[in-house]
Amino acid sequence: MNSEKTGKFILKLRKDNNLTQAEFADEFGVTYQAVSKWETGKNIPDLLILKEICNKFNVDINEILDGEKTKKRRQKSWLYIGGFVVMLTVILTILLFSRTDDSDFQFKVLSSGCEHFTISGSVAYNKSQSHIYISRIDYCGGDDTTEFVRIECILYHSDGNTKKLLDSHVKENKEGMTLEEFLQDITFHLDDFDLTCPTINIEEMFLQIKATDRNNRTITHRIPLVSQLSCPNL
Repeated sequence: MNSEKTGKFILKLRKDNNLTQAEFADEFGVTYQAVSKWETGKNIPDLLILKEICNKFNVDINEILDGEKTKKRRQKSWLYIGGFVVMLTVILTILLFSRTDDSDFQFKVLSSGCEHFTISGSVAYNKSQSHIYISRIDYCGGDDTTEFVRIECILYHSDGNTKKLLDSHVKENKEGMTLEEFLQDITFHLDDFDLTCPTINIEEMFLQIKATDRNNRTITHRIPLVSQLSCPNL
């Protein structure tokens, strides 16, 4: 997924519907600053908001994520008369009953299984692809003001024996930073990351935070991810 193309798509969608950033933001319960970040590609909407945008403006989520309208063949129904009408009806009937609708995404809320951290996110998935978006990670382990010079946040998938790195964020600051300061801008978006229903298992995913202080001591937090998924009928 190209966040800039997604942003341009949202920008065009807003302008085509003659909405200001503030009006667009009100439609989905966010700030106009959030809309501005979407349109410039600095961030993307939470997947639950993407679903609302799809329903509101009658677009497919794949079009938003790809940043372009799906090209459809234009048909001129007035050309089809007599026997052509019958033939077309038969063809459409066959297509209707043989079609697999991969755009029928289901959405689930994503949360954390750790008492010291809260996560805001969502999962969008169907029978052939899946997307994970973690929009916010908050540290709630008390008034910890410890400052670190290096913090790394890694998203892993584990099958019990091995773990696979899916994405990561690293920040170094000689002046020092707290966990709260580091996490406030951290987001994860995995676009069709090779796990599909029924193989997707959120309980096999976790975030690992490694924070190193000025004395080169490192603390590690492991944050399991939780979501109740139910795969579409195969």
